[in-house]
Amino acid sequence: MLSRVTVRSLAPSPAASTRRSLSTLIANPARRLAPSALHRAPLVAHTTKPAFAATMGATRLSSGGHGESTVRPPPDQVIQDIADYVHNYEIKSDVAYSTARLCLIDTIGCGLEGLRVSDECRALMEPIVPGTVVPNGTKVPGTPFQMDPVRGAFAIGTQIRWLDFNECFLAAEWGHPSDNLGAILAVADYLSRTGEPLKVRDVLTAMIKAHEIQGCMALENSFNRVGLDHVILVKLASAAVVSQMLGLTRDQTVDVVSQVFVDGQSLRTFRHAPNTGSRKSWSAGDACMRAVHLALQVKRGQMGIPTVLTAKTWGFYDVLFKGKEFQFQRPYGSYIMENVLFKISFPAEFHAQTAAEAAHVLHKQLKDMGKSSDDIKHVQIRTQEAAIRIIDKSGPLDNFADRDHTLQYMVAVPLIFGRLTTEDYSDKVAADPRIDALREKMQCVEDKTFTADYHDPDKRFISNGLTVTLNDGTVLPEVHIDYPVGHKRRREEGTPLLNAKFERHIRPHFESAHVDKILKLVGDQQTCENMSVSEFTDLFVTK
Repeated sequence: MLSRVTVRSLAPSPAASTRRSLSTLIANPARRLAPSALHRAPLVAHTTKPAFAATMGATRLSSGGHGESTVRPPPDQVIQDIADYVHNYEIKSDVAYSTARLCLIDTIGCGLEGLRVSDECRALMEPIVPGTVVPNGTKVPGTPFQMDPVRGAFAIGTQIRWLDFNECFLAAEWGHPSDNLGAILAVADYLSRTGEPLKVRDVLTAMIKAHEIQGCMALENSFNRVGLDHVILVKLASAAVVSQMLGLTRDQTVDVVSQVFVDGQSLRTFRHAPNTGSRKSWSAGDACMRAVHLALQVKRGQMGIPTVLTAKTWGFYDVLFKGKEFQFQRPYGSYIMENVLFKISFPAEFHAQTAAEAAHVLHKQLKDMGKSSDDIKHVQIRTQEAAIRIIDKSGPLDNFADRDHTLQYMVAVPLIFGRLTTEDYSDKVAADPRIDALREKMQCVEDKTFTADYHDPDKRFISNGLTVTLNDGTVLPEVHIDYPVGHKRRREEGTPLLNAKFERHIRPHFESAHVDKILKLVGDQQTCENMSVSEFTDLFVTK
């Protein structure tokens, strides 16, 4: 009986793919497209004897009898651009440094607040082996623990993100660039305790560059549309900057970044119904941990993967990005830190910030009218496409993580109570039947203008508009807010509120005199920048 062999060409389509590297953007503002790597010749299947086919499968020989080329090409340009930026670019923006200081203290404060409210978060801080103390290791804020920088990066990164209250940057991909502080502070503190004269200024520089790498990648490249979670960008940015902090060369940083892309990437399913859960609170910590681990692997002699992105069939683009290549809107600088979005008023997913603010306004209007949420018949939420894709949900909400990523919940609570706090995502508050009853009366609709303004680099709006219809037919005027108090356009208004948020988050952990000492030291730009990293971290360690 003859075996049947299907001959299948693996040749690519005639249209060659294109790549826009950052070096192209810098060299030519017209953004000329660079050609992709050459395609491999098609493979040809050959008929084999039946017995051999049954045991070993069909034999495939390459065209001309040659196998894959072993010539090692230069590293992908995208990876080289990141390494060049990390090692060669000098940050000169005073705005970036002043914003980075605010980001640093806000992020530390968010971590301490996560520890205060969550036993689950505190449980993840401990060393793998209980009681382990690493001499000269990383100290973890809000705890007495001192551990190796890999585990320290996980612990710090986890507490930072536990409450979804630190800053963010929104574009084609979403994310929280301050998540990178988990890796940056862990490595900086470890190095500071082993003799490196690192100052907080060095931490701020690393933060600015990590923000820039994560944010510039996010501007045009949507990982969520292929099912990948945005923490891949935390791993990428953290690995790049900590490699430089650890003393690696530019070429070694290329190797580290290549290792990030070949590493297993996190799926996004844990952020969406029906699988929403607590992993979203420690996934950034996990990314920070992997970033430090990969940098240390290369420091100890491990090699990189030069065409990890562009390799046909086996590369990142073909395997995980549907054959698309990364696109870039701007060269790396300090744009992202200067335009970062602080979460000041509410611990809520950022696409809902202006909706929650509008709900507070409507709560007051209802109260002034002698009415309450019980008098509401319908609520229309005009919003951006990203909000509908991420946080427009119906049905039962089973946990904290579900609730702080549901737009209707984050609108219902302030409409009913006139507040939205961390505790409002608890089972106790969620049990109030008025919340789900009001959620059922809400309708989300995309406004195309809101979506366009969301992506406009000169605006970066996160617009929401709420229209309430009452049981008696009265329609209240829409409350429409384009950008929350944490937006760059409201930075002057927001800075005092951000400082107050930081103080509110640290007071439960320390004596009053120590709180005053912290506020004095970190409140002044120059004083804060000139502190040693170990001195800074020691301010936040508990017994």
